[in-house]
Amino acid sequence: MSEKNSVSRFHIVLLVSLAGVLIWSAIKPHDYFTWFLEVLPALLAVGIFAFFYNRFRFTNLIYAIVWLHCIVLMVGAKYTYAEVPLFDYFKEVFGWTRNNYDKVGHFMQGFSPALIAREVFIRQNIVNGNGWTLFLAVAVPLAFSAFYEFVEWWVAVATGDSAEAFLGTQGYEWDTQTDMFMCLAGSIASLIIFKRLQDKQISERETN
Repeated sequence: MSEKNSVSRFHIVLLVSLAGVLIWSAIKPHDYFTWFLEVLPALLAVGIFAFFYNRFRFTNLIYAIVWLHCIVLMVGAKYTYAEVPLFDYFKEVFGWTRNNYDKVGHFMQGFSPALIAREVFIRQNIVNGNGWTLFLAVAVPLAFSAFYEFVEWWVAVATGDSAEAFLGTQGYEWDTQTDMFMCLAGSIASLIIFKRLQDKQISERETN
């Protein structure tokens, strides 16, 4: 079995399982308008990765983490980020004043894009120097997080009360700021945890 076939099989498993989660999330969600808004980023991400699959194949680490990120989005889409049952339980256990599943989503908003950006920077020789690569790998998802807050604002203005579940602020006045902070924390955490593994997989890909 060639490495290429093995990798492709791994990606098929990720894609099929992701399709299964998507179908599950679409069965009687909280409401289909919110469901569509929440799964749209995942669908766009899968489409982009599929489009570039034969032109620029990422490491398995990236595909696995993007898979996890998409699942987080689809779970939030089914229940809305303010009503995920497990985090309602955590709310009671830890005495939270709100359901904090949305913070998981924003943590992942930094966690996976930071590694994606870093891999593109390294393999395409876009940035010189490890320090600048790490800095920009954090800056890119943080900039995207700010743009996403703009999108939430525009959707709220355009749709009024129907966007309340999409926003998921739950009356928390610092929701926007803490969302962006969680993105920053996710970016830094992913680089600390997976930098060496990513370097190893990049090196292996370049030698094959």
